[in-house]
Amino acid sequence: MEKTHPGGMETDFETPRINVHPLKHASGFLPIAMSLAALVLVVGRIALFGMVHEADEGAAAHSFQLLMVGQLPVVAFFALTWLRRDPRRAWWVLLLQAGAAGAALAPVIYFKF
Repeated sequence: MEKTHPGGMETDFETPRINVHPLKHASGFLPIAMSLAALVLVVGRIALFGMVHEADEGAAAHSFQLLMVGQLPVVAFFALTWLRRDPRRAWWVLLLQAGAAGAALAPVIYFKF
């Protein structure tokens, strides 16, 4: 297949498509990292202070909420862009993202934090 180069030269090759795993992109690994940070935050808070229920939510609770809600637009962007490009790999990454979010939410639900 011959194409015309912007400089007027004809080429008989096609631009190679780079096959990179979706987990190597920021929208693939960032939600997992945010969920793991939220999990470390909750487990660290429980390890340091125990199960103390405060009248007002502290900075740890607000940070947890920001980390969990902040990953939703990133996951949505990932799903919109990668489900069309590489659906099989994208579903595995979405499953990993959901598992990481579930792992971060599990101590909060279990301890009714």
